[in-house]
Amino acid sequence: MYKRLFIIILGIMCVTMVKPVKKATASSSKFITIETTKGKVVIETLPKIAPKHVKRIKELVKQGFYDGIIFHRVIEGFMAQTGDPDGNGTGGSGKNLKAEFSDYEYKYGTVGMARSMSPDSGDSQFFICFDGCGHLTGQYTVWGKVISGMEAVENLAAGEPPINPDKMISVKIGKK
Repeated sequence: MYKRLFIIILGIMCVTMVKPVKKATASSSKFITIETTKGKVVIETLPKIAPKHVKRIKELVKQGFYDGIIFHRVIEGFMAQTGDPDGNGTGGSGKNLKAEFSDYEYKYGTVGMARSMSPDSGDSQFFICFDGCGHLTGQYTVWGKVISGMEAVENLAAGEPPINPDKMISVKIGKK
């Protein structure tokens, strides 16, 4: 009898002590997958460095804002820029963000927020660095880093804008 009682009590203790496992939802993922005309690019967002920018980028992704937008500025050895619905570097979503500058070093694969001369003018446009971005550290908000697919970014048509620009076919939250 005591043995059976002990097993029941032990079972109750195990059930009450085990924390339920939270299932990650797509919106809680720290990854964004961009399907481009040159291949898939996966970005890991950096919410500890730029929480407001990551939140806004994810909002735009959920709205489908980035689907079909071209890479309007691709400079070999420097960066590839996108996120302008007008396709000429002047458009945005209509919501500027306060800068979240950091000392995170701009290097190959770093994703930063484009802006005008005003530090607090980041909106929807962003860029992915090649090698020549180190001088941007502390002057542009870093919000992510490419963890796979830089070969697709490297193969984007160059130009400002390119004659035949590549585009983001679809952008989704999570590793797709």
